[in-house]
Amino acid sequence: MNVVVLAGGLSTERDVSFKSGEMVAKALRENGHKALTLDVFMGYGAEGDDVSDIFDRAEEASIKVETIPTEAPDIEAIKASRPGDSKSFFGPNVIKICSAADIVFMALHGADGENGKVQAAFDLFGIKYTGNGYLSCAIAMDKGATKQYLANCDVPFPMGFSLKKDTYKEELAKVEVKYPVVVKPACGGSSIGVTIVNSEDEMQKALDDAFFWEDEVVVEEYIKGREFSCGVMEGKALPVIEIAPKIGFYDYKNKYAAGSAVETCPAEIPADKTAEMQLYAERVAEGLGLDTYSRMDFLMKENGEIYCLEANTLPGMTPTSLMPQEAAVIGMNYNELCEELIRMSLAKYE
Repeated sequence: MNVVVLAGGLSTERDVSFKSGEMVAKALRENGHKALTLDVFMGYGAEGDDVSDIFDRAEEASIKVETIPTEAPDIEAIKASRPGDSKSFFGPNVIKICSAADIVFMALHGADGENGKVQAAFDLFGIKYTGNGYLSCAIAMDKGATKQYLANCDVPFPMGFSLKKDTYKEELAKVEVKYPVVVKPACGGSSIGVTIVNSEDEMQKALDDAFFWEDEVVVEEYIKGREFSCGVMEGKALPVIEIAPKIGFYDYKNKYAAGSAVETCPAEIPADKTAEMQLYAERVAEGLGLDTYSRMDFLMKENGEIYCLEANTLPGMTPTSLMPQEAAVIGMNYNELCEELIRMSLAKYE
């Protein structure tokens, strides 16, 4: 098959996306496909260029990356670096190339990748893509909306509330905040802009950091406990993985710097807790309509209470990503996982 592996974009997880895309494209080529890694924002060449033979030179034309930087990208600088004055999110020839592919493998992460906008556009263009539909992605991307949507699904979430950038001072004055709390962008990923706040004195800086990235933030109770994740493929939970950062919490650096965290799969927890977490993961996937693949993040207190933090509609596929590790435990290597994600995604179009 001719496959576009779509990466990059304008989210804070742009660099992570490139690494996922590079690994996926490599695996797909080894599986016999013609796979092209394409930056959705920068595109390829100039608008109107002849790209009819691009899949025959897919490896040569693909985006190349080295390592994932330890700092989030400068989005404004990236916007300014694209030639021309087009206001379109899609770079030159992106729609043309994606339309010519048998399927687009969505290696995008974060805003305008996981929030359903690209998926909705592709639906209108008749472009096939991996992963879930636009509505499920849109709901899952917004942490506040996710909690409201799943209120009746019997899945425990940390208690919290949302704040808007323009009115947060008035809104905050109406609630009693019991510290410690976690402050984070409502739709962000990779723990960018996330702060654990221990007192009122620390609150303003945490809000400033979160509002730097988005106009809405979530403030929720701090749950002290062990960190876990559980992928779901076609409604069935994968083995649970535990993530234990060597320093601090599972922030951007600890997620993508090799050796920054100890990851154990299957997680070494009682069988009933594994089953409970897997059940919650399946309930979240079903409740949000995540019918292909997804991954849910959890915290478990010392007393065994489990809390779901969020749903990820396009789980990472980098060297340190969690879902490939979970799939490996059930005997599915990285190349096989990529092939399976394409298979189940194409099935929704049949």
